[in-house]
Amino acid sequence: MSQEREQASAWTSAFNQGKFVRKSSEFRDVFSFNGPFIPESNRYHLYISHACPWAHRTLLARTIMGLESHITVDVVDWRMNHDGSWSFNPDEPGATKDSMYGSRTLEEIYQKADENWGRNGKIGTVPVLWDKKLQTIVNNESREIIRMLSESFDHLRSPSGMNLAPNELREEIDAMIDANYETVNNGVYKSGFARTQDAYEEAVVSLFNRLDELETHLEGRMWLVGQGQGTLTEADVCLFTTLVRFDLVYVVHFKCNLKRILDYPNLTGFVNRFLSLDGVESTCDWNHIKSHYFWSHTNLNPYRIIPLGPMTGPHTKNE
Repeated sequence: MSQEREQASAWTSAFNQGKFVRKSSEFRDVFSFNGPFIPESNRYHLYISHACPWAHRTLLARTIMGLESHITVDVVDWRMNHDGSWSFNPDEPGATKDSMYGSRTLEEIYQKADENWGRNGKIGTVPVLWDKKLQTIVNNESREIIRMLSESFDHLRSPSGMNLAPNELREEIDAMIDANYETVNNGVYKSGFARTQDAYEEAVVSLFNRLDELETHLEGRMWLVGQGQGTLTEADVCLFTTLVRFDLVYVVHFKCNLKRILDYPNLTGFVNRFLSLDGVESTCDWNHIKSHYFWSHTNLNPYRIIPLGPMTGPHTKNE
C-alpha cells in the first residue's frame, strides 16, 4: 500500500471512531540563500489570526527575534466563516485589511498562489508566509515557519532578539515539540471535537497526563529544554500558545475541565513568565481568542453565547 493510501486509511479509521483528525498543510517550501525564496528584509509577509494558536506561534517568533521591521503582518477577523474560511475586516479592532492586495478573504490569497485552489474543496488556513516578490505562498505550516525564521533570519534579528532554535538544542527542541503536539496542542482539539465518549475520554486523559508530566518537568526550571533552568526556544513558543488559551477557552468550550492551568503552579508560572517577555502580551488579543471559539464553532455552541468569565488568570492582565 502506498504512503498516501496508508494515510488515507488511517484518517478514515480514526474518523469512523469519532476522533478529530487535523488536515495537513499544503505549501511547504523553505528559505534558501540559493533561491528562489531568499531570506531578505521586507520581502515576506505573514497572514495570521490572533485567535489561532498555530498562527500565534509565528507572530511570537517574529516578536521574540525582533523581526518586526523585516516581516510585515496582516490579521484576519476573529469570526470564522461558516465554511471554515477567514475574512479581512479593518473595522474590527485588532484585525486589518489585506495590505498586499485589498483582498476580501484569505481564500483570494490562496488563489493567487494556486489558480486551482478551492476546486477540490480545500479551505485556506492560517498562518500564511507570503513572498511579496514572487507573489506566492512560501509555507503555511507554523512549525516550519518558525524554524525557518530561526535558521534563515538570524542575521536580521535585533540585538535584543533571541534565536529560538540554537543548533546544539535542536534535537531536544524537536523531541519536546513532538511530545506535546498530539497530547496537548492538538489534544485540546481532539477533546473538543470528539464525536464519541470514548474518543473524548481517550484524548482528554492523554492531555492531562501530559500536563501532569510537564508540571513535574518544570519544577525548578524556567523553560522546557536546555541545561539548568533552561533556554527559551521554539518548544516554549509552541506550548505557550495552547496554555495561554486553556483556561480562557478550552476548559469550557472543549470540555478540558479535569483541571485548569491555574491549578498547576509550575505551568502557571511558565505562562506568566512568557507573558512578561518584551512584546509578548501585545501579541495576545484576548477578545479575538475568546470570541472566535465561542462564536465560530456553532456545532459546539449553537447560540454563540460568549461567557463572561473566567475572572482570574493571566488573560485578565490587560482587560
